[in-house]
Amino acid sequence: MLYGNTTRWQAQRTASRVVLFAKHWHYLLRSRVKGIAMESQVVEGKSLPYVLVKPPGFTPGAGWPLVVLVHGRGASMYDLAGLAPVFDQSGYVYAFPNGPYSFYGMGQSWVAGQPGVEPVPEGAPTITELFQGFMEEVIAQTGVEPGNIVLGGFSQGGGVTLRFGLPRPETFKGLMVLSGAFRESDQQIVELPAERTQPIFVAHGTSDAVLEVAMGRSTKAYLEREGYPVSYHEYPMAHEISPAEIRDIVPWLHETLPSKQ
Repeated sequence: MLYGNTTRWQAQRTASRVVLFAKHWHYLLRSRVKGIAMESQVVEGKSLPYVLVKPPGFTPGAGWPLVVLVHGRGASMYDLAGLAPVFDQSGYVYAFPNGPYSFYGMGQSWVAGQPGVEPVPEGAPTITELFQGFMEEVIAQTGVEPGNIVLGGFSQGGGVTLRFGLPRPETFKGLMVLSGAFRESDQQIVELPAERTQPIFVAHGTSDAVLEVAMGRSTKAYLEREGYPVSYHEYPMAHEISPAEIRDIVPWLHETLPSKQ
C-alpha cells in the first residue's frame, strides 16, 4: 500500500506481499469468519478488472447495499478484499477495482505520469471514464441501486474516492478515506454539489511516514470548511489499516449504509 514518493525497493516489497495475498485471498475470505463463507470471483470488466465478493444468499436486485474499496499505489484489487468478512460478512456485497496503470510492472496505480508508472497511450480513456464504466458494470451485475453504495479507499485510493465520490452524492451514500488525502490540486478541479450531506470517514496514522498525518488533518479541515459531516480519527500506527480503525469503521458503515437484514 504505497502513496507519494516510492522507491523501486518499496514497490518490490509491496508487490511481493500483494502476490502472496493474491494466492491465498480465497482462503482468507472463507476462513476469516468461522462458519460463514463469502463467495468471491475475479471479473474481467470492460473498463477495469475487479474482485466481487458476495455474502451468503446473495441475489442480484434484492436490495443489497454495496461497498466499493479502492487500493493504493503499488497494490492491486486483491489488496483490500480480505476486509470484506471483517467489515460485515453477511450484510453487504463488495467490489474491489484494479488500478489501470502498471506501477514498476509489479503493482497498479490510479495516477498516470508519475515515476514508475507506465506511459498512457494518446487517446486512452481518462481515469474518470474508466471508473465510471466500472461502477456502471458493477451496478448492472449486482442490481444495487445508486445511492445504496459506500465508496472508500486506502492511500492513493482515498484520493480517488474523494475525486470521484464527492461530485456524485446521488450514487454514493458515504465515503471512506483511509490514510489518504485530498491534495490542493484535486480540490481545485473537483466540482462540489450544492448539497453536501455525504458522511465522510477519514482516518490516519500519527506515525505515517508515507503520507504524513498533517495531510489527513488538512483533508479533514477542507471537508469541514466545505460543509461536509466528517468523522475523523487518528491512530498510533504507520501507513496501514489497524484493528482499532476497523472497530471504528464498522459502526460508521452500519449507520451510514445499513446492512441488509
